[in-house]
Amino acid sequence: MMPNWPRDPLRRPPGRPPQKRSIDALRKAVKLARQQQRRRRAEAEAQAKENRIRFGRGKEERSKELRERERADKEIEDKRLD
Repeated sequence: MMPNWPRDPLRRPPGRPPQKRSIDALRKAVKLARQQQRRRRAEAEAQAKENRIRFGRGKEERSKELRERERADKEIEDKRLD
């Protein structure tokens, strides 16, 4: 007895060669997914670039400034007379 729900177009009975239509549908789906993925990544990179410009310095600059500030504070502390 046949099921009442629609069959998966990419599924085939054993022993039958794949239908060209099914392979083409799968290729289109994969191509579409890859295009969407590339588009999302490009949009995320554009947003990240905008945020870098918008919100300032990178981690290296912040850590360098912090090290310089700590070194200056240590020098002042070392010169302090108790």
